Amino acid sequence: MLINTLTLFPGIFEGFKSSSMIGKAIRQEALELRFTDIRDFSTNKHRQVDDYAYGGFAGMVMQAEPVIKAIDSVLDDGPAPVIYFSPQGRPLTQDILLHYSKLDRMILLCGHYKDIDQRVRDLAVSDEISIGDYVVSGGELAAMVFIDGVARLLPGVLSDIGSAESDSFYNGLLGFPCYTRPEEIMGLGVPEVLKQGNHKKITAWAKDQASLLTRMRRPDLLKRD
Repeated sequence: MLINTLTLFPGIFEGFKSSSMIGKAIRQEALELRFTDIRDFSTNKHRQVDDYAYGGFAGMVMQAEPVIKAIDSVLDDGPAPVIYFSPQGRPLTQDILLHYSKLDRMILLCGHYKDIDQRVRDLAVSDEISIGDYVVSGGELAAMVFIDGVARLLPGVLSDIGSAESDSFYNGLLGFPCYTRPEEIMGLGVPEVLKQGNHKKITAWAKDQASLLTRMRRPDLLKRD
């Protein structure tokens, strides 16, 4: 899979590229990451890509021209969906990550300042995604969340894909509680069912715990069906 990320701050991704599952996916050649600096497409000698908003609103807006040129430069290699990260986008879910994990290529657009010129979204963006009901300074953090979520679903990246298939949200439920050694910590032990080796009972326990946690903390997930 090839992911092209368009950003004003490509240096933010340096450590991210070599860490944890991302580094493993790249080493295994399951994932290739490329980064394009939107400032390279500025027509301003100071590499400026933002300007004041029409209407007198507070905050600066990323100009359409350099962003569209950056997108076009990447699309020269072939068609790909362009994903823009925005609080106005659809909430990111595991199903969305699963969908994109099956594609060969995609383009991620990281906004900054108040927003990007709406005409970029009208002309060039195919999907808008939000990572939550809050605002951060730019799309780079959202892009990292998205890339990590997709990468761990690529074949061979996780040593045991069953781990992903029992994660929260994979089957519409939150994950179940997990335990490891030692058997007791500050008076708290491990549930007996997990120590008995009866896989049928363990599976039923995990499902019951996941359902209970979901009902308590995220009942909205149960209403989606």
